[in-house]
Amino acid sequence: MKILWICNIMLPKISAHLSDEICNYGGWLVGMSDGLLQIPEIKLTVAFPMLNKESIISGKTDNLQFFGFPVKKRDSNSYSTETENNIKSIVSKAQPDVVHIFGTEYPHTLAAVNACEKLGIAKKAVINIQGLVSIYSKHYYAGLSNSVINKFTFRDFIKQNNIRQQRNLFIKKGKYEIVAMQKVQHFIGRTDWDKACTSQVNPFAKYHFCNETLRSEFYNHNWDINKCERHSIFLSQANYPIKGLHFVLEALPEIIKKFPDTHLYVAGNDITKSDTFMSKIKISYYSTYIKKLIKKYNLEKHITFTGYLDEKAMCDRFLKAHTFVSPSSIENSPNSLGEAMLLGVPCVSSDVGGVKNMMTHNEEGFVYQYDAPYMLAYYVCNIFSDDELAVKFSENAKKHAKITHNMGINLKELIKIYELIKNEKGDI
Repeated sequence: MKILWICNIMLPKISAHLSDEICNYGGWLVGMSDGLLQIPEIKLTVAFPMLNKESIISGKTDNLQFFGFPVKKRDSNSYSTETENNIKSIVSKAQPDVVHIFGTEYPHTLAAVNACEKLGIAKKAVINIQGLVSIYSKHYYAGLSNSVINKFTFRDFIKQNNIRQQRNLFIKKGKYEIVAMQKVQHFIGRTDWDKACTSQVNPFAKYHFCNETLRSEFYNHNWDINKCERHSIFLSQANYPIKGLHFVLEALPEIIKKFPDTHLYVAGNDITKSDTFMSKIKISYYSTYIKKLIKKYNLEKHITFTGYLDEKAMCDRFLKAHTFVSPSSIENSPNSLGEAMLLGVPCVSSDVGGVKNMMTHNEEGFVYQYDAPYMLAYYVCNIFSDDELAVKFSENAKKHAKITHNMGINLKELIKIYELIKNEKGDI
């Protein structure tokens, strides 16, 4: 069986082969592709966008065939017939039994669907729901006031990319997303949230359930309360409003009252950095707002941005945390929460999107209303003050996550879906 994946990113294996920068996102693609590559009956080909290339690149690493299709930066958020033609060429060369499209966040998803349609294999295309920008746009402001949403920094003005304009871009991309979703007959999802959203956009498509396999490093370690950094909190992302860092900063003073040595670690580069001329002109207003909150609540000594973390470093950072927090205003099934649960790190998560399908409140962790930082503070303090509770959450979360993210089960389910799609008769 020949499978063509169309992804938003280059897989790390391909990046290493091309001596390109390795992307730290999309870990679920790595786990699942590694599984498929072990099956002799399956030939996997992967296609992905490459910014500012002139033509399609192709190659092979181990037994993985790949194609990179060019996308100009100016076209990455708009529909491009050139991208459609390039994907059409790739599909023609790969001759797949199933075209598996990961995500709907970029217009090349619609280009891929249109390419399949023109080649007469539209019924063989399946969209794997990641996030949905048409829905995320409704939650983009994440409780921020108009005075924050409408402000500009120099960077925001030059790029025309302040918080309101960022949301408008989500709305624009969401229109392409909806058209793509309305054209396909198959979805792969894993939560009540993505099933609800897909059924409302396209009630005639078939919904196939398949959980995600996470990065391999997270299956090999276990959190230990005796080895963690007491009263430390870990956030895996925080670079734009949806990720909710501003709510965590509002919760921190209440936590620090009870636990003065509390420390927040945030994965990624320091978005508040503005100590050089260039960093000052590159800072966004959201980052400026975060900087103001840190100063307002005297949190300078209580927060550390970790810098870039690869898979192993990210795993190590999780294991050091006393608790992991997912404070987003919207998610589908946050892989960071899955990784934390798989390791057994006690978790507190906003009750958004598909989180309910991942973690049971008060048994495997705590969930709270996303715009209630006082509840976030309350639950974090509960974990900090009760080792027995923390260990209970750790053990229960691991049990649940080992089922949700079971490599073997998820691989079998995916292959079953491929077989069903492959064997369907006729075209749209």
